[in-house]
Amino acid sequence: MSSIDVEQNESALSPAKNSTHSQTDIRPVPILIAFVVAGFVGLFSETALNMALGNLMFELDVVSSTVQWITTGYLLTMGIVIPVSALLIQSFSTRQLFVASLLFSIVGAIVSGIAPSFSVLLLGRIIQAVGTGLLIPLMFHTALIIFPIEKRGTIMGLIGLVMLSAPAVGPAAAGLIIEVWSWNWILWFLLPFLTFSLIYGLIYVRNVTELTKPKIDVLSIVLSTLGFGGIVYGFSIAADKGWGSLPVISAIVIGLLSLILFSARQFKLEKPMLDLRVLKYPVYTLALLSASITFMIILSSMILLPLYLQIGLGLSAFTAGLILMPGGAINGLLSPVSGRIYDKFGPKWLFAPGFIIMLVMLWNLSNVTTETSIPMAIFLHATLMIGVTLVLMPMQTHGLNALPTNLYPDGTALINTLLQVSGSIGTALAITIMSASQNSFLKAVAASSDPVVTSASLTAGVQTAFILGIVLAISGLVISFFISPSKKR
Repeated sequence: MSSIDVEQNESALSPAKNSTHSQTDIRPVPILIAFVVAGFVGLFSETALNMALGNLMFELDVVSSTVQWITTGYLLTMGIVIPVSALLIQSFSTRQLFVASLLFSIVGAIVSGIAPSFSVLLLGRIIQAVGTGLLIPLMFHTALIIFPIEKRGTIMGLIGLVMLSAPAVGPAAAGLIIEVWSWNWILWFLLPFLTFSLIYGLIYVRNVTELTKPKIDVLSIVLSTLGFGGIVYGFSIAADKGWGSLPVISAIVIGLLSLILFSARQFKLEKPMLDLRVLKYPVYTLALLSASITFMIILSSMILLPLYLQIGLGLSAFTAGLILMPGGAINGLLSPVSGRIYDKFGPKWLFAPGFIIMLVMLWNLSNVTTETSIPMAIFLHATLMIGVTLVLMPMQTHGLNALPTNLYPDGTALINTLLQVSGSIGTALAITIMSASQNSFLKAVAASSDPVVTSASLTAGVQTAFILGIVLAISGLVISFFISPSKKR
């Protein structure tokens, strides 16, 4: 099978003609396996420790506003590293970046696993995030190079299995590990998979990109770090600090101003760090917006549903994780299917139907109560994931297909960066809306400390917060009508 792929990929592999390996050495399927295993572990790590936050607060003697940095620090680091990946992909070989990303992930997992204090644990998480931040855009870029355009929908569907099923499976798997062993074992279980991916990648991964060695513009890196990092940081702490607090306002304002300066500088440079000319391609720009909207829906739902299941319905963390697992499993099974549909029919049977499914499910989720049954909760989440599967990866594939080959690194870096930024924004807005609605509910009742009232108030907050998802789904549906149906440039 791989030899056939190589013959079909001669045009797609043209950027690799000056690499150290000939085209006949490149075996697309084994290369993809190495990336997919590593990517799954990296994105699993993004949410896996969320179920252990209570344990970490007790064992490491930290408060909730501090322990949230286990997740916030991970997202913030990825938001800083991913924009620089376009420059790195053109400066270092595929094998060098792949090995570096795996080494960062392995070292980070070890440091986190043996952490005697919160500061050491946070350091380990940041090191892990550097590895994931390097790997994800490299995985997208490599897949675009080694597979022809008529197969990219299927391949991106397989990558979608990683992007969405890993964070969905993380909470349930982590809950089980915590019940049987301790939170450290979440990290130890990652090491065999990371080691396998590293060894397997050393055997099969080849250099597929022509290195242009662009000049490093330090000011662009600084502005990118302040811009994307500032926005992710500001929105991440907004729910805890309050939207009117000085740290939140300062971070967001600095982030926005830095991004404006960063964008202006990229258009002036002959060889920009992140080539924003990708935004001149309308199909890519609309796909970028739609994918970001979908990711906001995903991450806002992933923060609201566990809270609703544990506090609103009074379920354990492990049970809540199990309820959310079918959605992740369905997503994993259907991602390759949606990719094949895209390859065969294009986007017309995917984008609008996907947003319609999301809209209907989010409407139903905005009407959940403390009496909603577990089967209904499973059905709503699983069906929501079906809608997500029809949109997210095919949409990214459609947008990237519209770009010329030389803009692939910039296109993949920008789309993955905005997914992280939009995810943090969606999470912060959902928590803010939920908290405001919950507080309004509690003000209207006398016995606010009653557990029944607490469950009802949080459920009311979740109902209101899901309206954000409804608005986002409507926006995505409108955008989908303007996206060109052609899947080839």
